[in-house]
Amino acid sequence: MDGPSPQLAEAVSGGWLAQAVRQAPLWLALAGAGALGTLCRHGLSVMAGRWHRHEADGVLLVPLGTLAVNALGCFAFGLIWAWTAARAEASPELRLVVLTGFMGAFTTFSTFGFETMHLLRSGTPGWALTYVLAQCVTGVALAFGGYALASR
Repeated sequence: MDGPSPQLAEAVSGGWLAQAVRQAPLWLALAGAGALGTLCRHGLSVMAGRWHRHEADGVLLVPLGTLAVNALGCFAFGLIWAWTAARAEASPELRLVVLTGFMGAFTTFSTFGFETMHLLRSGTPGWALTYVLAQCVTGVALAFGGYALASR
């Protein structure tokens, strides 16, 4: 055997494979933060459901767990964004892991809230309102559509 092919040698030494190996710790941190965000979302939803329980046919009338997660997520996203932006020691990787990994699994509504705030701060309230309406109307309409499709 003459050794690895030139393509494999390139991939290992400086190509896509080497880059993937270098990125592996970041990917693992991102996945771990996502798993933690998922567990926190579930835990907070369960606790909020226990605090306020009004049921009709086994369904919560007011989904306070979701509201609590989304409200806390929006606050935390803004706090973390501002905190990391103001500190040189907060690396882009830290922001990626915390905001995309943890917060992305905890709630994507926090991203929606932050993006809407950004539109308002940018002086484009019309776009902010359009974005809010588009997200809400589209989300509810597609939820109905998915439910209808699965119920056939």
